[in-house]
Parts: sequence; C-alpha cells; structure tokens
Amino acid sequence: MNSIKMLPSLLIFAKVANTGSFTQAARLLGMSKSAVSQQVSRLEDRLGSQLLRRNTRGLSVTSLGNRLLQRCELLQDQVDLAMVEMSNAEKTPAGTLSVTFPHSLEHDVAVPAVRQLCQEYPGLEPRLVVTDEKLDLVRNKLDVAIFGGKPDDSSYRALPIGTMTEIWCASSEYLQRFGEPETLGDLQQHQWIGTPWQKNPLSVYQVSGNSAPERIKMKSYARANTLPCSIELAKQHMGLILIPDIVGQPLIHENSLVRILKRLRGPEWPFYFIHPFQAEKPVYITRFHQLVAHYFAKAQVTT
Repeated sequence: MNSIKMLPSLLIFAKVANTGSFTQAARLLGMSKSAVSQQVSRLEDRLGSQLLRRNTRGLSVTSLGNRLLQRCELLQDQVDLAMVEMSNAEKTPAGTLSVTFPHSLEHDVAVPAVRQLCQEYPGLEPRLVVTDEKLDLVRNKLDVAIFGGKPDDSSYRALPIGTMTEIWCASSEYLQRFGEPETLGDLQQHQWIGTPWQKNPLSVYQVSGNSAPERIKMKSYARANTLPCSIELAKQHMGLILIPDIVGQPLIHENSLVRILKRLRGPEWPFYFIHPFQAEKPVYITRFHQLVAHYFAKAQVTT
C-alpha cells in the first residue's frame, strides 16, 4: 500500500467527518462534492472497511473511522504547523519548557502530549510540576499551566481543553463488606475518601437533567494531599471515592475499582491551557495546546 498517495484522502476524510457533511467539507476544501466523495470512497476501498455511515439523516462515523480520525487530526495539525515553521525557519524552538498540570491528567493526557511535542521539537527540555494546586506562571517560572475550574481573572491567556466529570467508585471488596449504596441516604452512611480539592458537604448532581445539585454531608473517613494517594486508599478497600472520569474509567476497566451510583455524579470541571504570551505565541506553544486537547479528547472517547 502506497501510504503517501493516501495522504490527501486522509485529510479530506477528516474534514468530512468533522463537518458531518460532504457538501460542507467540499465548500471548505474548495472542491466539488463528487470529488470529495470519491476520495473518501477510495480510502475506504484501500482500507477494506467502512469509515462513514451514510443515511437519510446525514453522516455518522464508524468505530474504525473514529480511530482513524484521531490520527488524521494530528496529521492536519502537523501540516498546518509545518507551513508556519517554514515561514519561521530561523527560529528553532530550544530550551526549557516548564509545565504544571494536575495528577488527573498525568498519565493519559499531559505526559503523552509532552512526549509527542519533544519528538517534534527535540531542542525542548521539559520540566514538569504535577500538582492539584493552581500555580501562578510568573511566580513559579512556568511557561504553561493546565488546570480544571474557572480561570482567575488575569492577564494570562486561557485556551479551553475540554470538560471532565466526577464519578463515584469503590473497590469490589469494600462493597462486599459494606454493601453498595443505591440512594443519597445510603451514600451518607458509607466511609468517604476525600481528594485534595473536595470539601464536605459535597455537591451531587443527577446525571440526566439540569436540576440543581444536592448538598450532602459525607462521613469523612480519610483524605490525602494527592489524587493518586486518595485512589490508592480506595483500592485498599477503605471507602468510597468521587474521582474524575478520565482517571476512574481505566481503573474500572482493569477491575481495580467499581463504578457505583451511575445516575449520580459530582461536579463537571472545564479544563484550560494557560500561557502568558499576549502577542503571537511561539509555534511550539500552539502545538502543545493542540496535543493536550487531542489527548484529552482521546481519553474522553476511551472512557
């Protein structure tokens, strides 16, 4: 298979998948609708698999198509940044890149993004600060801060990344010993393991609907100053825990924890990419934001 010849088809497929329309994609690409359709069909023929489902209500992306789309979006980013870099060829990024991010994004988002960034810009030297506390960029000599919650009103630029939801979990052994809660009243009778940012009483929401949260006073049993330590306490059968879905779902898949009270959730947290550049930001900062947003979305799809 000649992969080089497939590059235009991959980029065209990504545009169709993201717009959900051959017509809209053709307009944005400056091509005819039939030419766009032919490119996607040719790609499906070469792969031997369907990437898009066509029906009277429009288009939907298949499971394989979603996996390919994630790769294609990175490819498009690479093409766009290559053009920017060619116009700034004399400015090769080099030196220290200092970044802070919370424990919840360490494994599946921040570290993969840093790894990919350093592969593309080998002159960069990453310095990572993993903490659930909000650190000021200037005071802590940071280039980028990634955190959840509403950004402080400051002169820094805040770029959106995505939204994370907290879910209830416990170990299977704990549930065998103490039973599984089914109502808010049951929940309050169980041992609760707090994470660094949570305060008692907790705000609990219905998963469906937009009703106001209920404030419940939990039986505080244990608390740690880092999310990984709080999770380890839950894995050691010491109580219930309310943790971000990105962190919780992999633990559920490996049977370390069990999700409970699926109709209830904790707060939703918007995450932001903060940087201090007011004028045109360096190309590697633009690329880093793209990578963080990509891996955040990928982790959400996985969960």
